[in-house]
Amino acid sequence: MDTGLLVLRLVAGLLIAGHGMQKVSFRLGGKGLSGGTEEFRHDGFRGGRLTALAAGGSQVGAGLFLAIGLLTPAAAMAAMGVMTVASTVKWHNGLWVQDDGYEYPLVLVAVSAVLALTGPGRWSADHVLGLTPWPLWVSLAVIVIGPVSGLLTRVVLHRTPAPDRRTPHAQAAD
Repeated sequence: MDTGLLVLRLVAGLLIAGHGMQKVSFRLGGKGLSGGTEEFRHDGFRGGRLTALAAGGSQVGAGLFLAIGLLTPAAAMAAMGVMTVASTVKWHNGLWVQDDGYEYPLVLVAVSAVLALTGPGRWSADHVLGLTPWPLWVSLAVIVIGPVSGLLTRVVLHRTPAPDRRTPHAQAAD
């Protein structure tokens, strides 16, 4: 079981961290902070650079902490929050990733929830520091607070499109 948790943490954690790195740098195929900022603006979010830094930094931090198994409940909560926002961006495309759907972020939310419930295993920083096991209520709180924080972030930072003030004829020409 510990080996399986180690593999799960490493793969999911490093993928989450890599995804965040793309938002804030030119590493791993990223377009730098300006590219991350433009991506968030394109997806309808306020805040530009600050939003890109917060999201990218959260992903990098949460992913690395999950990978090494350090403060796993907090790392899982942060990962679930950020990936819930990603799911909301892709929601209108449907589930499947080949249609740019929310399948991938949903899997990362589920993996983070599993790690919050199981703990990081014996081969983790949490185990070495004597931070495990934690009470069930902590895991359940993480599973609720993570996605709820992502949904609240979406509500607060997402711009409502301005009403189209063009004539119906001009709209139809588009």
